[in-house]
Amino acid sequence: MAHKKGGGSTKNTPNRGNSKRLGIKVYDSEFVTAGSILVRQRGSKIAPGVSVGIGKDHTLFSLIDGYVKYENLTKDKKKASVYPS
Repeated sequence: MAHKKGGGSTKNTPNRGNSKRLGIKVYDSEFVTAGSILVRQRGSKIAPGVSVGIGKDHTLFSLIDGYVKYENLTKDKKKASVYPS
């Protein structure tokens, strides 16, 4: 007979890997300055529109000062644009 209790399993193990802080950084109708990051994404889920640039990691950023507008292209594709104030 065992004189020690068997070890149980646990579910609260530490998180493996750091979150990458992806997502929309500036929402619709917000004012941005040139160079502001609008969206961090993996792949081009949101396409660049008017006055919006795209980085090599698919980050969208503003090229001018103005207001952000998100528009639907298809059912699952959007476009981010910046219009001057």
